[in-house]
Amino acid sequence: MAPSSKLRAKSRVPTSLFDPRQTPGLWFIIPAAIALLVVVAYPLLYGFYISLFKTNLLTRWEFVGVKNYLRIFTSSDFLETVFTTLIFTIGTVAGQFTIGLSLALLLNTKVPGRAFFRTILIVPWLFPEVVVALLWKWMFNPLYGLFNDILLKLHLITEPTTWLGNTATAMPSVILTAIWKGYPLVMLLMLAGLQAIPQEQYESAEIDGANWRQSFFYITLPSLRKVIMISLILNTVWWFKHFAIIWILTQGGPIKATSVISIDIYKTAFESFSFGPAAALAVIVFFIVFFISFVYQRLLGRDD
Repeated sequence: MAPSSKLRAKSRVPTSLFDPRQTPGLWFIIPAAIALLVVVAYPLLYGFYISLFKTNLLTRWEFVGVKNYLRIFTSSDFLETVFTTLIFTIGTVAGQFTIGLSLALLLNTKVPGRAFFRTILIVPWLFPEVVVALLWKWMFNPLYGLFNDILLKLHLITEPTTWLGNTATAMPSVILTAIWKGYPLVMLLMLAGLQAIPQEQYESAEIDGANWRQSFFYITLPSLRKVIMISLILNTVWWFKHFAIIWILTQGGPIKATSVISIDIYKTAFESFSFGPAAALAVIVFFIVFFISFVYQRLLGRDD
């Protein structure tokens, strides 16, 4: 065998994890692994541990096993809360994706003032969620809110509407607030994906006689597949377990119209002081969002 062939064969031999040559890489990995264990693994395991008890986290630790889970799954309120959470999540993610992709497509063209609009349109993402919720709560106010004032002046309504106090308008109002807060992230992800598509593909399609609709469905969307998958997974997981905006706007009301599962967990833990059932709900949420992420990956496909 030639020396070069021996060298290539030797280089393909897998090295042991404890090979001295791997030591520098292990030293770089260890801090990140410890951080993941402390920040991610420990809270998950401790939350699961608490879910097996009836406890106040101080003096009372009564082991109940899976009774907390059985009580949750046999409760009609749990299914209603999950359904409400799904409505909020689907409405928010769909709205953010539609607006974010549309704005990204617009900003990817040579529109005048493109840099200015990119800066302005990202502003909602820079505001803290508490500030966004308080701002929109003021605009939804039935007495001096901006929306009622504009609609009354346009004669679209005859009397002020209680947007957050009406079961028919509370959820759309909360979804609208969440869409305004979260669309810039989707816009940035989509814009980055659009700019990574080679321009030659569009030029070749134009030469072959493709119109803008065919270019969008056969070039743009397939090229954005990975970006779309990442965007949908991140947004769905984030808004499925969201708490701050909904709590400040409605606190789950009126009459549980916006009582998503995160609100239920908070009330169970810090109003009823039932930390075991609250931890069980949190564990269930973890598996729900894990399942949703798995479904996204299966539907959108993976290369690995």
